[in-house]
Amino acid sequence: MTTAIHAPDLDRLQRLRAGDAASTGALLSIIEWLSGDECHALDEAGLISGLGRRLQALGLPLDRLTLHLMTLHPEFIGRTIAWAPGEPVEIHDREHGARVAIANTPLRKVMDTREPLVVGAGESMHGRWQHIDVFADRGLMQLIIAPLCNSDGPVSAAVFATRRPGGFSASEQQLIERILPALRNTSELRILRQVELSLLDTYIGPLTASRILAGRVRRGEIESMQAALLLCDLRGFTELSNQLPGSTVLGLLNAYFDRIVPAITSEGGELLKFMGDAVLAFFPGYDAVHSCGAALASARAILDEINRFQYQGIGVKAGIALHYGEVSYGNIGSGRRLDFTLIGGDVNLVSRIQTACSDLGEAILMSSPFRKEAGAGDAVSAGAHWLKGFGEPVELFRIVR
Repeated sequence: MTTAIHAPDLDRLQRLRAGDAASTGALLSIIEWLSGDECHALDEAGLISGLGRRLQALGLPLDRLTLHLMTLHPEFIGRTIAWAPGEPVEIHDREHGARVAIANTPLRKVMDTREPLVVGAGESMHGRWQHIDVFADRGLMQLIIAPLCNSDGPVSAAVFATRRPGGFSASEQQLIERILPALRNTSELRILRQVELSLLDTYIGPLTASRILAGRVRRGEIESMQAALLLCDLRGFTELSNQLPGSTVLGLLNAYFDRIVPAITSEGGELLKFMGDAVLAFFPGYDAVHSCGAALASARAILDEINRFQYQGIGVKAGIALHYGEVSYGNIGSGRRLDFTLIGGDVNLVSRIQTACSDLGEAILMSSPFRKEAGAGDAVSAGAHWLKGFGEPVELFRIVR
């Protein structure tokens, strides 16, 4: 049987179909944007604000959009990026202790199970979420929490929230589901980028990391540079480590490095490596006066920190060697196991100066070239000393404190 469609009904049906086509086109536009170069070039704030505005323009009653991107970092478990209409984007780096804040919440449940959840403002068998800082005191009535499952590693999540009393409609939930694969992919790229940068920065330092990311990864790629060198070594650490439990020694070392490393990096120094209880750092730069001045300021700050340092009632002392010269910087090693390091006669010299610190009982000793460039007016001669491996005596200078 054929049913006649009157003109007004036909007109309304055509408008509905046109509306559906427009909505589908807008949705595909969002998916293409998430997958395209423009989006990939944006930072996290640009990503979330761009997505939030586009979803609102599509008619989604979106009052809060958050990304909870988990990462690998020694200090942070992840980063939360939060958007709301008409507000600045919030970015919160979450320390590892932040796990407690989301324990027994739907957000944690989604990350653990890799299954999405829709939760309202009332009681939930999955726990409450209203105390989480990016959702608190916003009058949100419903959250759609979706897992962003990476190919490996920890699971991240995206949260879409509304104040509308009835929550999201079934068609609106389907719309969110449609964009999730593209959102997961672009989020994963950002997570991998952040993991790459944070791990390289953590284990080898920012300068070396930038060289590796620039493609300087072949063995034998060495360049020469002028740099101020700083070598700081704990005094009597062998005796301490023989007398104390291993856990205490490890705690003491970490607490000690927490004081030493910021004193180096705050002056622009690059921490090259930890060598047991010693720290080797360099201060690169085309300006010798600036590099040496920064290294000397760092050495003074280290001594100030050590003088105040106590760990479980244990105090420590250190010797700091300073030198300025030419070093070779780059890749050495074997096969696929390489190391970025400094080599050269001036690196050997700073090591021997550090040994002299211990032999002479001096907290700081510096070479003549370093003293000249640093303009250390309070440095006086400690005499010329025979240093192992060097054919002539080397004049050293100490700080009068």
